[in-house]
Amino acid sequence: MKRFLLSVPFAWYSLSAEAITFPEFGKPLPDAPEFAAEAFAAAYDFEGIVALSNCSGSLVRFEDSLDSDQAMVLSNGHCVSMIQPGKVINNQSASRSFDVLSSTGSRLGRVTATKLLYATMTKTDMSLYLLKETYQEILNKYETQALTLASGEPSVGTDIEVISGYWKRGYSCQVEAIVDTLKEGNWTFSRSVRYSRPGCEVIGGTSGSPVIEKGSRMVLAVNNTINESGRECTVNNPCEVDKDGNITYQKGVGYAQQTHWIYSCRDADRNVDLTVPGCQLPR
Repeated sequence: MKRFLLSVPFAWYSLSAEAITFPEFGKPLPDAPEFAAEAFAAAYDFEGIVALSNCSGSLVRFEDSLDSDQAMVLSNGHCVSMIQPGKVINNQSASRSFDVLSSTGSRLGRVTATKLLYATMTKTDMSLYLLKETYQEILNKYETQALTLASGEPSVGTDIEVISGYWKRGYSCQVEAIVDTLKEGNWTFSRSVRYSRPGCEVIGGTSGSPVIEKGSRMVLAVNNTINESGRECTVNNPCEVDKDGNITYQKGVGYAQQTHWIYSCRDADRNVDLTVPGCQLPR
C-alpha cells in the first residue's frame, strides 16, 4: 500500500515512529531536501492540514460539529499500525502529537490526541483521533479552521486535491472511478477512489492526506496507496477486482479510501458508536 504509503508504521500506543518498525513494508522515504527544493506547496492551501511523524493528516469536523466539541484528526489506519484484516481499534487511549500547519505550510504548533476513536484497514484505511483541544481553542491559538468530513460518496469527475502535511506539498487530479473492490496483499478495501492521471502520483509520507474537493473545504476520502511496480495485488501494488472477479492493475495508479461511513456510526450525541444500528464500518 505504497509502503502503505510510508516506511515506518508504528503501534497506536507508541509516541515515536522508531518504536516499532515493519521493514518488510517498502523502502525508506526519500530525503526531504529532494522535495523541499521544488515549489510543490505554492498552489495549495494548508489550513487544516497536519503532519505526523511518519504520515500526513488533517484536522476534521463533522458537518454538525460544534465549536465547543473536541477536535479530531483524520489519517490512515496504517499510520497507526499494520492493522490485521478484520480488526478494528475503537475508543482506545492514545497520546500522539500533530504539527498544525499554516495556510502556506509553515508549522504553527502542536495539538495532542487523547483517544483513538477508530482505526481499521478493512473496507477502508482510516484512523480518527480525538484531541484534547476543542475547535474553538485551535482557532483561537492558531487561527486555523478544521476541514469538514463529507457525509456522502464523491462523484466521478470531481476535481480533487491531495494535500500532504508530511511533505508540505499537494497534488491535483480528478476522481476517475469508484472501484468496487481493491486488494493489496492481505487487505481488501471497498468503494475505493481511483485518481486520474497525471496529477496524483503520490509518494511515501503522503499516507493519510485528505482528499479535498477542489475549491471547498470538504474531505471526500483519505489518501492511502498507489501501484508502485506494476505487480498484481501485492503490498505496494494494489489491484482492482470487479464483481465478476476479473483483476486489473497498472503501475502508477493511485487510490484513496472512503470516510463518509463514519456518519452511520454516531449516536444521538454525535459520538462515534459502532453499536449504532446501521453502522457501516467494520466493528
